[in-house]
Amino acid sequence: MSARPLLSDFPVQLERAIEWGHMDAFQHVNNTVYFRFFEMVRIELFKRVGFGTHLENMDVGPILASTQCRYRIPLTFPDTVTIGARVAPDEISEDRFVMRYIVVSHAHQAVAATGDGLIVSYNYQQRAKAPLPAQVKDAILAL
Repeated sequence: MSARPLLSDFPVQLERAIEWGHMDAFQHVNNTVYFRFFEMVRIELFKRVGFGTHLENMDVGPILASTQCRYRIPLTFPDTVTIGARVAPDEISEDRFVMRYIVVSHAHQAVAATGDGLIVSYNYQQRAKAPLPAQVKDAILAL
């Protein structure tokens, strides 16, 4: 069985090796590492849709309002994971969107964790939420 079907709905994907230092005293990957995985793929999605570039030009960029993770199976060293991210069209609104995450273990050929994050479009100069730039929304929909 391949992990590819598990990732088919996730257009942004990164592959990462599990490191020995990711494990905790209970001999599995520490829960905080999953949030780092989510961060890595979230930043990759931002790069692909040009959200980070708008901060330089318009002072508007993404800010993480909330995030959560559901752990499905424990990960251990050695293993490799593919981390995926997606945004469903019905989860985009005027000033925010929900990003869905998945972490798939290559050793187990199974989902190790799922999660989501609420991303708000934020004007860093005014310190207030802002409308999601149209070109960013269009780029997300094109994924």
